[in-house]
This record gives sequence, structure tokens and C-alpha cells, in this order.
Amino acid sequence: MNYSMKWDLESIYPSIDSTELENDFSKWSEKISDLSEKINRWNPEQDKPSYENMKSILEDQNAVIPEISEAASFINGTLSADVNNSKAKSLIGRLSVLFSELSSATVPFYKELTVISDEDWSKLLALDYFKPFTFNLSESREQAEQLLSEKEESLLSKLSIDGIEGWEQHYDSIVAKIQIPITDEDGETIYLSAGQAENRMYNDPDPAVRADLFEKWEKAWSSQSELFADTLNHLAGFRLTDYSVHGINDFLERPLEASRMKHETLDAMWKAISDNKKPFTDYLNRKAALLGKETLDWVDIEAPVSVGNNKPLTYTYDEGAEFIIDNFRKFSNKMAEFSEHAFENRWIEAEDRPGKAPGGYCTSLPVSKESRIFMTYSDSPGEVATLAHELGHAFHSHVMFDLPYIQQGYAMNVAETASTFAELIISDATVKSAENDEVKIALLDNKIQNALAMFLNIHARFIFESNFYKERQDGLVSAERLNELMEAAQKEAYDDSLSTYHPSFWASKLHFYISGISFYNFPYTFGYLFSLGIYAKALETGTDFEDQYIALLRDTGSMSTEDLAEKHLNVDLTSTDFWVKGINILKEDIDTFMELTNNYVK
Repeated sequence: MNYSMKWDLESIYPSIDSTELENDFSKWSEKISDLSEKINRWNPEQDKPSYENMKSILEDQNAVIPEISEAASFINGTLSADVNNSKAKSLIGRLSVLFSELSSATVPFYKELTVISDEDWSKLLALDYFKPFTFNLSESREQAEQLLSEKEESLLSKLSIDGIEGWEQHYDSIVAKIQIPITDEDGETIYLSAGQAENRMYNDPDPAVRADLFEKWEKAWSSQSELFADTLNHLAGFRLTDYSVHGINDFLERPLEASRMKHETLDAMWKAISDNKKPFTDYLNRKAALLGKETLDWVDIEAPVSVGNNKPLTYTYDEGAEFIIDNFRKFSNKMAEFSEHAFENRWIEAEDRPGKAPGGYCTSLPVSKESRIFMTYSDSPGEVATLAHELGHAFHSHVMFDLPYIQQGYAMNVAETASTFAELIISDATVKSAENDEVKIALLDNKIQNALAMFLNIHARFIFESNFYKERQDGLVSAERLNELMEAAQKEAYDDSLSTYHPSFWASKLHFYISGISFYNFPYTFGYLFSLGIYAKALETGTDFEDQYIALLRDTGSMSTEDLAEKHLNVDLTSTDFWVKGINILKEDIDTFMELTNNYVK
């Protein structure tokens, strides 16, 4: 097959300037206005006992939100593919206004839920229409207890447009100007986008190229450090003020709420990782020896390992696609067929070209019942795993599209479970397909790198963000201090096992600047370890596991994380035992790597 590396957005809207999109903005404003009027007329006491008006409100709400969300995916996708698209930037601003209007319109509805007596609430949830949504409606009712008055919530929502959301957009504007100069084969200077430079910086087999790019990378981000520091400080400051007026003192409360998980679960996970870092630092030291160094520099962590006469393994985009489809099929025909459909129908933007945003993501199209995947593909096994990761996200959405929209909203941490499960399938398959020990070493290295990112890199981000928010509560944090906090967090997370670190990482990592939620880090680690438990069960069960796996995914939008794990895996997430079992699976890979590489080090 010759799969296109450019995605299809035209099936959503003909163009970013299309009349259809403009007309939809007008239509949504009218729908939100109508919804607001309906909510303002609603009286729960008068709506008893059938609550038909409440049912109508929910149906209207769950009709308009998917439509706006799909347009948001289209607009954000357009901007990701072309970071300088001014029309997309302006429409993102209009989306912020629209979401603000929707939020203001629905606040009175959620506040009314809190005045329904517990007795009446139980009767309401017993009705046939509402019973399937017991978890979701009860969650909304509980969260509504913290809401301010309708006027105050409306004002806060409006201020967010030019406040926290404005700062996120400001970050995107700064990133769009980041360019990394390199000299091509003809001696000419060319400029790489942030996404292109990042791929090459971490994946190039030549240490001199990596070091040169890393130096230029640090310089580029550091040159704008004051702007990035202003952006991060004001984004976090707005968020902390929001928390304060809602009576929230713990800056982790909302992120944990978004992940539907307990603090005890988070603590158990990090404790298990902190107590079991030695095998990973041993791996880093062995990798340093294989690269001819005493200790690794930051930029070497993801560098490919090549021993003997082995050349780094590569996969063209088409080869990577076929490898994913073939290996998904060993676990689930549905995953394989779904992925093949995604490739054939151009759901993936993978081309390596200037002007694209860095990073990768999967975005859902709830009306079309499709997804779109954004990334910049290089031919490494790691990129094949990344592609599988994003397809895992898309499959997760796919198996939930037939559920009522209210039940499709899964939490941040389980969002990273299906993706990581898919990635594990491919990482494991590449290792098993190795034709000799030299190839197996390179593939094991790539697989362990993924685990290292989830455990040490993500832990560094969590430590940094925790310490930053503690200091931000007392005032602005300078760019210099942010560098210090970042480097200190990296040293703690990596047990000070590297020669150099990445102090400007806080500026270059998009996840710190997402306005919707903070601490978009620990969900990755959760998802990785949780998916290891699922993967272990899949290996035991074989192809019969497909239906069990899909059942688990379909429950992610309607129960807490702890209940999900107990129901489908029969485990207690608040105990370190579960997390240690996952870590032990990875220790086996490290042991194999250490054994295979013994003959290649002095």
C-alpha cells in the first residue's frame, strides 16, 4: 500500500474560510441562546416526577457540544498543520467565546441540580432515562457544589477568554516563531520548525549532530525565556485565582478530579516508581558505555543504540503502517481493521515539512464518528510506536461513539491507557521480530526508552510543576528560577545519573501551557502502568481478550478509575503492589538488555 502522509480535513469542512463553517458558528450561537432560555425556565420541583424538561435540556446540550467540538478539532488541526494560519488563529478566539457562552448558559442548570433533595435525586436516577447516567449526573451534581453565583461564573468564563485561554494562545504564537538553523549537505543554512528539530535532535545516530542541535535548541528557547516565563506565570496565576475563589486550596484537586482518581492512588504510583529507579539508572549507565561515554547527556537518552555491524532499524511510513496493522491483529481484529481504515481514509497527518507544530496528538470528531491524528513521522521504530499510540487513542473513541455523548467523556489518565496499550503491542512486537541479538538490543533500547520517559521524564515534569505551583502561590517565578526548578526536578527524577540536563524544558513542553487542565503529566505514567496490567492479562487470555478489552474501554466514561480497575482487573490501585508488578515487567526487559550488551562494553 501507498498510504498518504497528509490528512483529510476537507471532509469535515471544505476549508478554514468555508461558508459552511461560518454558518455553523451562527447556528451554534442560536442553539446556545435557546438552551439558555430553556434552562432559565426550568424548575426541578415543577418538573417532578418525570423530569421531562430536564431530559430535554440534556438532549439539547449533548447535541450542540459534539458539533462545536468537531469544529474545534478541525480548526486546531488546521493550525497544527500550518502554525502561521492567521484565519485558524482568529477562529480559535471565536471558539473560546462560544465555549464561554455555553459554560455561562449551563451554570444555572448544574446549580439547580444541587438544590434537588437527596430523596428526589434518588427517585430521579431510578427513572429509565436517567439510570444509565447515574455516575455522570452525580459527578456533575457534586462538582456543582463548588460553583459561584451565576453572574460570577459567567464573568469568570468571559475573563478566561483573554485570561488563561489567551495566554495559551500566546504561547502558540511564540512557538510558531521558533526556528532552528542547520547546515545542509550543500553548506546552505536552512531552518527547521520546532517539530522537525526535536525529531532529529533526539533520533539522529550521530552524536555530533545531536549535540549541535541541542545547543541550538536550548539557545532558541532560551532567547524567548522571558516571554515564556510571563506566559506560564500568568496562566498559572489565573488558574490559582480560579481555584481560590472556588474554595480550592490544593492545586492537585482539579487534575485528580479530571482523572477521576484518588490522591492515594497517585501517591502509591509515585512511591512505587521512586522505590524502583535503580534498574533504570543502571540501564542509563550501560547505554552511556555503549555510546562511548562515562555518563549520558540529556540529548543522548533517546539516541539510537547500534552495536556490532548493525545499522539502526528503519521503517518507511508504509512499512510502519503494515507492521502496526499486522501486530494489532494478533490481539484484536477490530483494532487492526480500524487502523487499516484510518490509514486508507487519510485520518493521519504525518508528513515531515516546515511550518508544522511540534508534538503529536489524536483528536476526536464526535459527529462524524471519526478521529484525526497529528504527528511528524520519521522512520524510526520509536515513531512507529508513537503512531500506534495515537491509533490507540482513536480506537478508544471509536468503541465509544455509539454511547450517549454524556458517557463518552473519559478521564485524562484512562485516555492514556488505550494509547499506551497499543504502543506496548508494537514495541513488544518489534523486539520479538529481531533477526539477531544486535537488532534486538536496538529494539529493546527503544522499548525501554518509552518506559524511561513514562517513569523518569514524566516524574521530572510532575516534580517541576508541583514545585512551580508552590512558589507561584507566593508570587511570580522568574525565568532563571524556572530553569533552576526544571534542572533540579530532572536531577531528582533521574537520580542525578546524567552529565547534562535540559533546563529550558519548561519552555518547550506544550503540556505546561494547556489552559484546560494542569499537571498533564501523571496521567501518562498512570496510563502506561495501567496498560501494562491490561497487556499482561491480554497475553494470558489471547484473542479472547478483545471483547473484555473493549468492555473496559466503554466503561471509562462512566466510573471512577479505582472502580474501573477493580471491576475489570480485580486490583486495588491505592496499593503499591499493583504498580510494582507493572514495573517488574519492565525490569525483565532491562535484565535482557543488560545481558545482551555485556559483550559490547569494557
